[in-house]
Amino acid sequence: MTIQNYLDLITSEYKQKPDFNATVSLFAQVPVQVQALLNSMISIFDLDTPPVGNQLDILGQLVGISRNVAIPISGVYFTWDDQASDGWDFGVWQSVPPTSQLTTLPDDVYLTLIRAKIAANQWDGTTEGAYKIWAIVFPQFHILIQDNNNMSYDLAITGGIVDSLTLALIEGGYIPLRPEGVELALIFVSVDTNPAFAWDTENTFLKGWDQGSWLKESNPSPYA
Repeated sequence: MTIQNYLDLITSEYKQKPDFNATVSLFAQVPVQVQALLNSMISIFDLDTPPVGNQLDILGQLVGISRNVAIPISGVYFTWDDQASDGWDFGVWQSVPPTSQLTTLPDDVYLTLIRAKIAANQWDGTTEGAYKIWAIVFPQFHILIQDNNNMSYDLAITGGIVDSLTLALIEGGYIPLRPEGVELALIFVSVDTNPAFAWDTENTFLKGWDQGSWLKESNPSPYA
């Protein structure tokens, strides 16, 4: 809304009255300024902007997820000596001052968790619904869910390299997509950008010999 929007509401008998128009303009300034302030506050917390720093912390409090991890995560920082798990594309850059364990999530990772928590808060508990949420949280990956029919399921992430921090958060159950009483038994993740290797199945994300790559197996936390 602008002051002119309020002036346009003046009936014809007063439209040509300068003093009346000036009075309406004066009193309209306050609600117009308040509305502008409220609109700016909404944009500050728009996930697509995206928000940073304290803005993320406030959003996290509103949706119910903290930037601080319950158990310090080790082995996720970039290193030259372990290219298979914490080298290029796998490790995250060291914090300043440097530490050996990560306890506070960086903005980009925390934003991902907030998106996941918001989606999980609206989840209907179905496998179909979980696929939709995974697609929102990790649009760069393709997710495969295997129901083991014993109150557990396996999760496969294909289509790209899963960095060590993202994998640690999934293993630790920080991505809140698990029905109560159902265990996440195994996690399989891509080690390159190739489709996953599969028998008797071939599509965009699953390929056979010479095209598909073996996935890396990971064991989640019992609390995941």
